[in-house]
Amino acid sequence: MSGGDAKKLVRSPSGLRMVPEHRSARSPFGLDEPPWVPDKECPRCMQCDTKFDFITRKHHCRRCGKCFCDKCCSKKVPLPRMCFVDPVRQCAECALVSQKETEFYDKQLKVLMNGATFFVNLGTSDKSELMVCRLSNNQRYLVLDGDSHYEIEIIQISTVQILTEGFTPGGGNTRAIGMILQYKVPGSEEVTQMKFTASEDFSCNKKLSASWLAAMHKVSKAAKTQRSR
Repeated sequence: MSGGDAKKLVRSPSGLRMVPEHRSARSPFGLDEPPWVPDKECPRCMQCDTKFDFITRKHHCRRCGKCFCDKCCSKKVPLPRMCFVDPVRQCAECALVSQKETEFYDKQLKVLMNGATFFVNLGTSDKSELMVCRLSNNQRYLVLDGDSHYEIEIIQISTVQILTEGFTPGGGNTRAIGMILQYKVPGSEEVTQMKFTASEDFSCNKKLSASWLAAMHKVSKAAKTQRSR
C-alpha cells in the first residue's frame, strides 16, 4: 500500500488536527478545511441576520466556514472527516450533518477494519478462494488475504452490488449474503469484477458478514460522494 500511516499534530485557526504526514495517505472520506468568510464581508449573522457588535460576536463554522452569531453557531460536534482532535464549533445545519456521520465513523468503518471472511471469485471464474477482507487502517484500501493477496484502492471502486436472500412479497426479512464489486485497475480503464459470498461454514459469523457487507455499501457511497465534489 502506498504511503505510511504516520500522523502529525497540526494547529489551524479552527483547532488541533491529527493528519497523515503524507497527503497521499489521506483517507478518501476526508474533507479539507473550508476558507473562512472574511470578517469584513459579514456584518450580520449569515443565519438570523443579527448585526454584529461588541456584544454580539462573530463565530465561524469549522465545517462550512460561514460567519454566525453565538446562538446560531453554539454547538461543538466531532468532525473526524477533517481530522479534528476535539469537537469543534459548527452551525446548526453542519452540526446535524456531522452528527449523522458519527455512526459512519464509529460503526461502519470499524466493522470494515475488523474484517470478515468470504469466498471470493475473480472475474467470471468459477473457482473461489476463502479470504479475509478488511479495510486498511488508513481507510484507503480494501485488503483481501488468503492464498492470494489483493489491495483495491477504495476510490477505484465503481460499483458495489449487495446480494441478498430471503425476500418476501411484503418486503423485509432480507439478509445480505454477498456482493459484486467492480473496480478500475490503476493506470488503465480496465474494469475488474469480484464476487464475494458469505461462507456457510458454522464457524463463520453470518451476522458479522451481513454487517460487513452493509458497511461496505455505505462506505462505497461515501467515497463516490467525495469523488463527485
